[in-house]
Amino acid sequence: MHNLNMTAGSLITGFLLLAIITGIFYTPYDPEAMDASARFAGISLAHPMGCDNFGRDILSRILEGSRTTLAVALCTVAIGTVCGVLLGAFTGYYGGWLDEILMRINDALFAFPSLLLALTLIGLLGPGRSNMTAALGISFIPSFARIVRSEFLKNSKLDYVRSARLQGAGNLRIMFVHILPNTLPVLMSAVMIGFNNAVLAEAGMSYLGIGVQPPEPSLGRMLSEAQSYLFTAPGYALFPGLFIILMVLGFGLLGEGIAEKGGRHG
Repeated sequence: MHNLNMTAGSLITGFLLLAIITGIFYTPYDPEAMDASARFAGISLAHPMGCDNFGRDILSRILEGSRTTLAVALCTVAIGTVCGVLLGAFTGYYGGWLDEILMRINDALFAFPSLLLALTLIGLLGPGRSNMTAALGISFIPSFARIVRSEFLKNSKLDYVRSARLQGAGNLRIMFVHILPNTLPVLMSAVMIGFNNAVLAEAGMSYLGIGVQPPEPSLGRMLSEAQSYLFTAPGYALFPGLFIILMVLGFGLLGEGIAEKGGRHG
């Protein structure tokens, strides 16, 4: 059966990635260039998404801000995934006192909502892109660790693992060559959900002023700057908000598509 979620998610995500990659090499205007004569300019061929309160081209700032948001989300998910996989793999495979100690620490962190934990860490580290990325990455570790641990506990009792042990495979080989590939459908679905959460968290924190700092553009920062002009220049908030929605929708559909595909093959 055709996987509609996978197809729709791939198309939306592909469009966004194409736009972001294009923005790395070309933007219609300098995202930071101000032009008083173009202040709140409407949609036109010269400015397809109009201009903001400083006369900056909104399309150029969205292309730059989307790259920032994507980079923060990717780094956040990478930190959470790598650390969570290692923690979940070792605790799920070995069990015993190691599992008890590390999982109690993990459960203590998991008890805090990830956004609240990230806000607490940013309060200690200070605002900024790097600190926000580190804080979000740390806050994502517990959820990935629990998912991977559950999969390793289940798979370590299956026949293919026993067969690998009888053939003389070492523990690390069994963990990362035999078991880990069988956790990928579940893990990839969790990664997509985590990416969505990271996009929304970055946008929310930058909106509050504790994430990406000016003059570096960010979609969340653009929404914050646009809130005073919702009625005089609605496009100022509409287009950055639309890009955030498309990011979340695209990767969300990809995650559902991967989960459906994994469920059919499971």
